[in-house]
Amino acid sequence: MNLDISSHRVQLALAALGASVATAGLLTAYQQHSRHQKRRDLEQEIKRSLKNQGAASRVPKTPAAQDAVADITLAARQSEEYEYDDELIREQLARNYAFFGEEGMAQIRKGSVVVVGCGGVGSWAAIMLVRSGISKIRLVDFDQVTLSSLNRHATAVLADVGTPKVRSIERTIKQMARWVQVDARIDIWRKEQGGDLLEGADWVIDAIDNITTKVDLLKYCHDHGIKVFSSMGAGAKCDPTRIQIADISDTMYDPLARSVRRRLRLQGVSSGIPVVYSTEVPGDVKLLPLPDQEFQKGNVKELGVFDDFRVRILPVLGPLPSIFGLNAATWILCELAGRPITNPLSVKGRKKLNERLYRDLLHREQKITGQTIKCVRPPHRRDHANESHLT
Repeated sequence: MNLDISSHRVQLALAALGASVATAGLLTAYQQHSRHQKRRDLEQEIKRSLKNQGAASRVPKTPAAQDAVADITLAARQSEEYEYDDELIREQLARNYAFFGEEGMAQIRKGSVVVVGCGGVGSWAAIMLVRSGISKIRLVDFDQVTLSSLNRHATAVLADVGTPKVRSIERTIKQMARWVQVDARIDIWRKEQGGDLLEGADWVIDAIDNITTKVDLLKYCHDHGIKVFSSMGAGAKCDPTRIQIADISDTMYDPLARSVRRRLRLQGVSSGIPVVYSTEVPGDVKLLPLPDQEFQKGNVKELGVFDDFRVRILPVLGPLPSIFGLNAATWILCELAGRPITNPLSVKGRKKLNERLYRDLLHREQKITGQTIKCVRPPHRRDHANESHLT
């Protein structure tokens, strides 16, 4: 095909094509320049952060001094008028956008969550919620980091020992996601002032290890229409395959879940609260004994920070609380995104069902072979005698 370059139409077409190519080139160059500029800004921000950390590392190596410097540094950073570019946020959350989509992530990023209890379970839940896009979170816990906390807490390090758990989580969140609004409350939830700490929450995570306060919180949320997800007992457990999510009414074999379920039922709450719990039967692991000198000081109950809070160390295998916390975070993220986990698998009655299927299978085999087959007790029955009294 021959083109007549002298033709007016051909000249107009070539001019339009050239203009399009030039425009595309300019847009590409502008986008590359913008990306490079944002990358340089981010590098400068990282360098400033490292410089601040370097200055903090030259202070005396005492927990009090380090905590004071960390709080001052955090306050200074929070006071800066720094607008984190949304494109960088979206890149940081790219895998979550790929999973939940635009609408789902929009709901997650608008979500507000209150975590009550920021120990082994609550700290992991809080961190993963923020990593997944939650932009507003309130942390509630009166307790401080101890050496024994370091085997399971999501953010605590040696320098945090003796400092509030909520401060440790707050610092980590700000280092990880500058745009997140963190409200750290060094406080204990009480039903008398329940609404103050739960104000504005789309979801509440109950990670309290005191049964009275736990039941009060669940009852308060139920009565006031506040969505709440509760964690049952992660202590003295070691089998991650027994961890599952269920309604509080469907829990079994978990002593803490049983006590919570019964107390709630007495107060008129029988269902409607999702929980994470373990069907593992507690073994012979018990609270570590207190030294004799502690008993010599007087009433052991008076050693607690608050009434009814335990003063002895509960044996906890570090990974188990983290799994509980990750279950809680996953449930809430899916709920906020409009992709709820429907009909979570329940094990209630599964052992009896398996035994019946096992007997039916033996009966069929005997009919086919014409031989009597010795009935061997199914392996899963080894726990049945111990579990029957825990349902």
